[in-house]
Amino acid sequence: MDIREHIRGIPDFPKPGILFYDISTLIAHADAWQSAIDQLAEVVDPLHPDILAGVEARGFLIAAPLAIKLGVGLVMVRKAGKLPGKTISHEYDLEYGTDILEIQADAVRKGSRIALLDDLLATGGTMNGAAKLFEKVDADVVGSACIIELTFLKGREMLSHPFSSLVTYDQ
Repeated sequence: MDIREHIRGIPDFPKPGILFYDISTLIAHADAWQSAIDQLAEVVDPLHPDILAGVEARGFLIAAPLAIKLGVGLVMVRKAGKLPGKTISHEYDLEYGTDILEIQADAVRKGSRIALLDDLLATGGTMNGAAKLFEKVDADVVGSACIIELTFLKGREMLSHPFSSLVTYDQ
């Protein structure tokens, strides 16, 4: 199934000049959503992850069913202040400013094999920030995957681990 047919482009969101690729229409179509999860399983399973890490917030939607399918655990990578208990954080650069990602301090063990999941890779800043966060706890980021990659933003070049996407857009 060509899941691209189920991804909606919304012009001028969240601001004028931006074309937002919306996976809501993909998730709403049961067969297309199942196909996307199956396709992600094909690229993530060979990485032999112990844990899938869903990057806030649409990454949770992707990582949760994939973790069940692959029989592995799930960790949520959240913005600062959203997780209870002791957390480990990493501040990273955005195009205009910085942001902070966190995981719970006891979320992963040293040496755990982590696969990062999100809906979309744009500039790579958030995915790279998530990878750096797991490096702080001596986990091994074995790869990452997204449904959508905006190749014209060259986010893949920011990553030091293998990356896969199901659909690419060149503009």
